[in-house]
Order: sequence, then structure tokens, then C-alpha cells
Amino acid sequence: MLIYRAASAADIAAMWALRTRAVQARCAAHYPAAVIETWCASAPPASLPRLVEHGSAMVAIDDGRVAGFAVLDLDRGEVDAAFVDPAYQGRGIALDLLRRLEALARGRGLQRLFLSASLNAVAFYERAGFVRVRDEVYAHRSGIGIDSVFMEKMLPPACDGGASIR
Repeated sequence: MLIYRAASAADIAAMWALRTRAVQARCAAHYPAAVIETWCASAPPASLPRLVEHGSAMVAIDDGRVAGFAVLDLDRGEVDAAFVDPAYQGRGIALDLLRRLEALARGRGLQRLFLSASLNAVAFYERAGFVRVRDEVYAHRSGIGIDSVFMEKMLPPACDGGASIR
């Protein structure tokens, strides 16, 4: 049974290892091997511990293992990451994580979320209600450019004035 909760600093290493597995497994058909290699070799961004500390990162836990995670920059409305372990793909985990981030965003009064989707993830984000705005080359902090699609989603206002997450 999956448990969803706010991520903690103790989860960051497992989150980053999961992200690397997901990129290697899901992005290889869309990007050259050299891009995947550089992308996967990068360390977590300096902003990740701050976002986790501020409660804007969610994890899905299965039997003590991080099965998926998603991170939102609540100051900007940017979905910074959403990854599911390849062994858990297709179970709705990423969509559940996004819904929880959306609840946090609405609770903060945000009306719009945006992200830069890797090419393999565009269809997923469209199913989650995001719309394509433009194709772009994401300037990754490792120095490479990653072909991606800038997407956004308009959020309905919070019904209860807060972000209740179950």
C-alpha cells in the first residue's frame, strides 16, 4: 500500500537515485546517450533541500522505499520534478503526486503551474491537464541543452481556502 507524505531531508538521496533510474529507463529513446549520461551524472540542484524543507516536495512510499516523488517551487509555481521508479510506472503514482502539488499550490493562492517537460513526459503532462506552450531547449545546470516542451496548467481556486492533503 502506497503512503504519500511530504518529503524529508532523509529522502533526498533516494529521490535522486530514483530520478537517475527513471531518466536512464524512460528518456533513452528520446535523447542521445551523451545527453543521458551527462544528465544522469549531475548532482541534485542546490534548491532541492530548500524545497524539501519548505514542504513542497511529496514522496510516494511503498514498504519503506521511495516509489515516486514530485517537487514544486511554491514561490514560482514551477513543477521542478516528477519522477516514478520504473518498477512502479503505470500505477497512477505520478498523477497522484501532481494532484497533491496542485492542492499545495491552490492553498497558496497560485493560479498557474508551469514546467519544462522532457520529450518522453509530454503526453503524461497533457493527460494531467497541462497544455503545450512552446518547444524549447532547457538549459540544464550541467551545461547541456535538453530538448523539452514548456507547458502550463491553470488551477481552479481552492474550495476550502487551504491545502488539505490526505
